[in-house]
Amino acid sequence: MMSSNAIMYRIPFAARRLNGLSLLRAQSSFSRSKSSMAAVDGSSTEQQPSSLTSRPIASAANSPNPVPDFNDFKAAYESKSTGELLRALFCFRVSRVRFLVNNAENLLRISRSVFGGTLTDFVLRNTLFGHFCAGEDEVMIRPVLKSLDSVGIGSILDYAAENDGEPESARVQEFDPAPDSIRRVREYDYESERQCDKHVETFVKCINDVQSLGFEKDGYAAIKVTALGNPKLLARMSQAIMEAHRLFEQFDIDKDGTVSREDFETAYNLLFFSDGETAMKDIFDQFDPNHTGNVDYISWGMTLSPRDLPKIIANCREVGPLALATPTEEEVELIEAMYERSRVLAREAEKCGTRLLIDAEQVRFQPAIDNLVLDLQQRYNSKDRSDYPIIYNTYQCYLKDAKERLNNDVQRAERFDFHFGAKLVRGAYMESERALAETMGYMSPIQDTVEDTHESYNACIDFLLEHSTKSDQKVELMVASHNQRSIELAIEAMNKYGIDRESSTICFAQLFGMTDNLSFNLGKHGYRAYKYVPYGKVHEVMPYLLRRARENSSIVGGAARELCMIKSELRRRRSGLQPKMASA
Repeated sequence: MMSSNAIMYRIPFAARRLNGLSLLRAQSSFSRSKSSMAAVDGSSTEQQPSSLTSRPIASAANSPNPVPDFNDFKAAYESKSTGELLRALFCFRVSRVRFLVNNAENLLRISRSVFGGTLTDFVLRNTLFGHFCAGEDEVMIRPVLKSLDSVGIGSILDYAAENDGEPESARVQEFDPAPDSIRRVREYDYESERQCDKHVETFVKCINDVQSLGFEKDGYAAIKVTALGNPKLLARMSQAIMEAHRLFEQFDIDKDGTVSREDFETAYNLLFFSDGETAMKDIFDQFDPNHTGNVDYISWGMTLSPRDLPKIIANCREVGPLALATPTEEEVELIEAMYERSRVLAREAEKCGTRLLIDAEQVRFQPAIDNLVLDLQQRYNSKDRSDYPIIYNTYQCYLKDAKERLNNDVQRAERFDFHFGAKLVRGAYMESERALAETMGYMSPIQDTVEDTHESYNACIDFLLEHSTKSDQKVELMVASHNQRSIELAIEAMNKYGIDRESSTICFAQLFGMTDNLSFNLGKHGYRAYKYVPYGKVHEVMPYLLRRARENSSIVGGAARELCMIKSELRRRRSGLQPKMASA
């Protein structure tokens, strides 16, 4: 399993406080297309319909949070050399050639075989790698960070080696259980447990680096949970969590979303061998510590962990999906080890005053990731422990259940009294998720149309910003998007709810090498803007680079607009004229 290491630090810049009329709310109407167009990735350059991107919300130089002119290509590219712009032009053009993108892995394999790895990596360093990644190690990326710093952009350092969830070093062996066993036995031969411990050391160094930069009060570090545990274990955990959810539905006899004590006793006697009324009362009281007489799924999910399931299924009347999904003793030990790794990082982040971003991953891992994040949030985001959210979860809004999950987690934060931090993305695994759903024969979890994804993403932003003005807890949001219209709507919502651009309630982030017109113009106007800066050895980050190329290839409109702006800047440099705004 490859490591995924990221640091984010905040570069302070002088935000301009401009007084005047509030930004008028734009009237937007989305045409609900029947198109089955792909739901966009949070790191894509996909734009919403041109009628929206070209229409200003309500420009106001005197607005509390004015909308930047995102067509200002000079602000976007003036810090880049002409050579860098020519390389960008080449990369965006190449990424639009479907044949090259679809056959990239085979072509690279042939190149390494014919020309050798040294020459192949040299070409990549000066093309795709050089454009989308900042370098191979911390020393090489420092000039990039300084360049971004000079224009008021914060940096997210990410060790971009990606894990597809099927590491060769992870092997699960299954064998037939003994006759008196009620579940399968699984034995893990996973040498990379030691590698996971090494990842923790690397992440700790990153968190400390954030502090050493001197921006510890507004610093961020990001991690992938697949760097802390076996991906197969995460998939098993996720399956167990989903079965625990189905168990709640079985207990919810009248389907009103809550389980009363009577419902609980009735369902328990049907599904489990009872140890008596006293034991059953004790179990229910664990789910209902305030003795309200009812349990909803929010409390159920916070109380019941996959690690608790072995005790529960010990009294099952028959072997079913829950019993088969329940972790074995060996798996429980591995789960505990993974949780402890995450707590080591959370404690270090807490000590350094650094916010910890937990990346979203494939759907088959996400329930387990969410469970781990909620455990960390309840501990380290507690109002008694911190004045702001230290732990952020990531929500992929191209998933059909994104808004429901976000709402549930916000309610959990309110009920269990902890601050809430969220990073919103559109999503990063669309092609693989749809392919897996088709192969396995279940409904795709991805939104049916690109319009549905836009609506979901924008609604989640508005929901969190509104909630931030009503909650007693601190609510913080990172808008990680390359979609100009979503950013404009976020700024509109900031003005609607009276949220200043300097507030830690909201910040914006884009990928290094993409949509510089958004990042640099946001930074120019005093917004909390960041670039996500990947780094790592060339051969390790190839999955990341190929995914970037696939995204640009499938999203022609956004890439075409970026190409147009780069060409405009190159023409300006040749002519020596002042810039004219590029048209969308």
